[in-house]
Amino acid sequence: METLLPLPLLLFSSFSALFLYISVKAYYSLWWKPKRLEKHLRQQGIKGNPYKVLYGDTKEELERFKEAWSRPMDELNHQILPRVVPFTHQMVQKYGKMCNIWVGPTPWVLIWDTEMVKEVFSDKSGCIKKPPANPLIKILAQGVDSLEGEEWAKRRKTITLAFHLEKLKRMVPAFVTSCTSLIKRWDDLVSAQGSSEVDVWPEFQILTKDAISRTAFGSTYEEGKRLFQLQKEQAELAMQAAQVPYVPGYRFIPTATNRRRMWIDKEIKTMLRRMIDEKLKSVETEGSDSNDLLGLLLRFTSGNDKKHAIRIEDVIEECKLFYFAGQETTSTLLTWTLLLLSMHPVWQQRAREEVQRTCGKNTPDMESLNQLKAVSMILHEVLRLYPPVTFLLRQTYKKTKLGEFYFPPGVVLALPIILIHHDTEIWGDDAEEFNPERFSQGISKACQGGQNAFYPFGWGPISCLGQSFAMIEAKMALATILQHFSFELSPSYAHAPYNAVTLQPQHGAHIILHRL
Repeated sequence: METLLPLPLLLFSSFSALFLYISVKAYYSLWWKPKRLEKHLRQQGIKGNPYKVLYGDTKEELERFKEAWSRPMDELNHQILPRVVPFTHQMVQKYGKMCNIWVGPTPWVLIWDTEMVKEVFSDKSGCIKKPPANPLIKILAQGVDSLEGEEWAKRRKTITLAFHLEKLKRMVPAFVTSCTSLIKRWDDLVSAQGSSEVDVWPEFQILTKDAISRTAFGSTYEEGKRLFQLQKEQAELAMQAAQVPYVPGYRFIPTATNRRRMWIDKEIKTMLRRMIDEKLKSVETEGSDSNDLLGLLLRFTSGNDKKHAIRIEDVIEECKLFYFAGQETTSTLLTWTLLLLSMHPVWQQRAREEVQRTCGKNTPDMESLNQLKAVSMILHEVLRLYPPVTFLLRQTYKKTKLGEFYFPPGVVLALPIILIHHDTEIWGDDAEEFNPERFSQGISKACQGGQNAFYPFGWGPISCLGQSFAMIEAKMALATILQHFSFELSPSYAHAPYNAVTLQPQHGAHIILHRL
């Protein structure tokens, strides 16, 4: 006859087994695996700080950020690395360009060599993919950028159709409308005395949000204002989550912050669903067929085109991504462009003369924008010195060979855009100076590293789909501003670039506008 264990003993045995399982798993994840990866990297000459349990280098990195961002830069120059990426900059000086940084128990390795960067971008083996997303950050948007493999390829082809050059040409009138509103607003500011101080950072956020609203949804910034506010708050919460290692299951704990994240996500989806329903109803009742992004994407939800078919839920996520990334990238680009042209008035005048020769007093159009060579050179140089995104991340999922190095699974390959863009060995002794002339013969001849050394929008098969959209919008805005105003730095401007999802001016971007 079978003997049953007493209930207390049975419970004790179960809890003991669970505790042992959790302990073994924690030991493996937080000590054994990181130390094994560390040994593998050190054997290949990749140096870094010794691994510290759980936090790695995170605490020290946060301290460096806090210290660097506590005050503006002492001098008005473009030697911004010690402020923007203080810890990484320090590590490179200590251990060399290809070094190891610990983000929690995960080793990040800086991939600096431009040929290795190209290998990472063009990987077709499936060994290198996006790192697992922190769920508290992923909630911001789960569009095409969050996908992998065949699903990513299919979605990317679909989204590419919406950003075809012919589609972008049809969006130019919307850009013109948004730019005209900006000029009118600035004219009102300077109407009394002919000049006025303006913080262009929030001004360009309004401009790009309005442009996104018109081109994506056929509406205006005022109509989408609430959605932008919610997306901004969600981005701020995502930045908070990125500063500490994620504990699995934490998102399900009903903290006040987690409840707020969930509420914002639900509210944004509800608003986008309402916009979609209105667009579908408009098409059904009036037979209208718009060329805005939403209208273009909804064409692929009917099921008639199996090759590019997507669900309404997919459209919502793409709209979330476009609403956030589309306006954030262009607004930062325009902000730094006006600041740098204020610091370098010779280039401001050169760009203005080119716009006047090409456009006169006429509103810029697609044909004239394509002729603005100096404007393009300036925008590229701004993107080099102040790239909106400072790092791109990929992770090894199988043993991977890059150059002469072998990386086991679980290593994050950090592509340091801003560090490569400021490297004197690649760009010359003037790498940290504003010199648009370096792009006079195109991107591929701008430096020794070729096109692989300049990738503010990514590169090759994983380049940003919206980069043409962003550049057309930026050219249109800059050309229109140069037609109406000259500008200089305000005495109140404090040079303080810092990372807040994108590279932003911490204390605003104050300039003095002068009506021409």
